[in-house]
Amino acid sequence: MASVTIRNIRKAYGEVEVIHGLDLDIADGSFVVLLGPSGCGKSTLLRMIAGLESVTSGDVMIADQVVNNVHPKDRNIAMVFQNYALYAHMNVFDNMAFSMQLRRMPKEEIRKKVDWAASILNLTPYLDRFPRQLSGGQRQRVAMGRAIVRDPAVFLFDEPLSNLDAKLRVQMRTEIKELHERLKTTTVYVTHDQIEAMTMADTIVILKDGVIEQQGSPLDVYDHPNNLFVAQFIGSPTMNLLPGRLETGTGQMAIRLSDGSTLDLPTSVAAAAGTEIIVGIRPEHLKPSSGSGFKVHITQVEPTGPEIHIYAELAGQEICSITSDRLAVTRGDTITVAPLADRIHVFDAASGKRLSA
Repeated sequence: MASVTIRNIRKAYGEVEVIHGLDLDIADGSFVVLLGPSGCGKSTLLRMIAGLESVTSGDVMIADQVVNNVHPKDRNIAMVFQNYALYAHMNVFDNMAFSMQLRRMPKEEIRKKVDWAASILNLTPYLDRFPRQLSGGQRQRVAMGRAIVRDPAVFLFDEPLSNLDAKLRVQMRTEIKELHERLKTTTVYVTHDQIEAMTMADTIVILKDGVIEQQGSPLDVYDHPNNLFVAQFIGSPTMNLLPGRLETGTGQMAIRLSDGSTLDLPTSVAAAAGTEIIVGIRPEHLKPSSGSGFKVHITQVEPTGPEIHIYAELAGQEICSITSDRLAVTRGDTITVAPLADRIHVFDAASGKRLSA
């Protein structure tokens, strides 16, 4: 096992810079997910760690050794790709054993390592089959097995589940996380799927345009987004965002929304009266209420089974309220919704940054 350290990394293709002076510390034995939209630089960063992309400037260190000019095969890493990258003419055993065969390891040692990895991944019955005879999930297990037998210091996963159907993705998420907990190998995992990130990571690193917007535990980035981009990117349905202005109220500062309605400013926020802001409320924290709150006109109702998603308009914006109550509401109805007071997020409208005391 080993730590991975990124120091002032830049990557440019000609005049176009895609990674902008990025710093990142990945602790030994941790499971770190690089998360972000397409084109944010997450796969490029992973490939620089692997040595498949050159570094324009800065340093990549594995186990405190600078590896900028070290060949990928000498970095003691193993990479699992999106498209499995299996050899079609080799059976499962030979696909998993290939790197060891190249190093001319003893046959008995190769057999022992392959059998061990196959037992972990439930591949033992399939060692004589060819990739074309396997399901997508089984092929991905073979790709993982090929990485495991190398006993690397670092595992690198590049969107390994994107080619699988929804049910299989859920199963494979669990298997990869269990594998990490068993082997304790440092893991860097790239995905654009926030559910994968939230359920698998020790630490999520959220990237946008080659810059780290926020990093922290899954619940930390969900509960305390640093800025509007993170607030909108994490969470489904996305966070409700309402423009407003801070005003001096009776006793404490208040938020006045664009439609004239008001709510108290959370005590955790410090800003001057007159500040243009964006109020953020997650759908599960905006509840139908029989008491005070905002009256809204329902535009759509989506029952999902465990919950009901109610869409409406508030202060000129579409909002979503999630409830587990079996409310008899339909499109066209008017209801009252109220935010949980301690779950309101406030962002500066100009900079997009979170406002806090």
